[in-house]
Amino acid sequence: MSSKMISRVEGLELVLERVFDAPRELVFKVFSEAEHLKQWWGPRGWIVPFCSVDFRPGGVWHYCMKCVDEKQGDFFGMESWGKAVYHEITDGESFVYTDYFSDAEGNETEGMPSTLVTMLFEDYDGGRTKLVSRSKYDSAEALKTVMDMGMEQGITETWDRLEEHLQAIQ
Repeated sequence: MSSKMISRVEGLELVLERVFDAPRELVFKVFSEAEHLKQWWGPRGWIVPFCSVDFRPGGVWHYCMKCVDEKQGDFFGMESWGKAVYHEITDGESFVYTDYFSDAEGNETEGMPSTLVTMLFEDYDGGRTKLVSRSKYDSAEALKTVMDMGMEQGITETWDRLEEHLQAIQ
């Protein structure tokens, strides 16, 4: 059984941790391949109609999330595009990327904060995986902007969907 997400702010970093009931190599794999990300990325009620992943240093992950849940009011039908540029990858253990809000062409959205994200995958008791995400922002205002957008709830739901996907493919 996986644990609930733990979140804390350390200076300009949002740190998220959760233990998943799956081996480290598998948890890492579902972050690195488009066919997996399409199955679980995003909060509940959102799908990923577009996802392109070039998982290598200098490579780009470009994706679109779309709200398909009519109960989410004004969000229904909304698209949210994102782009990540990978900097470092240590196979099965970690990767570092800069995350941007973008448009459908991959152009970064002016005025929206970028995030330097470090993802750490650690072997944990009994063949499980501890995932630690460290998201560093340029300023306290940038961190506040994403927190006010519902980042914690969105990642909690995304990681719940990740757990469900991991259970389905094991």
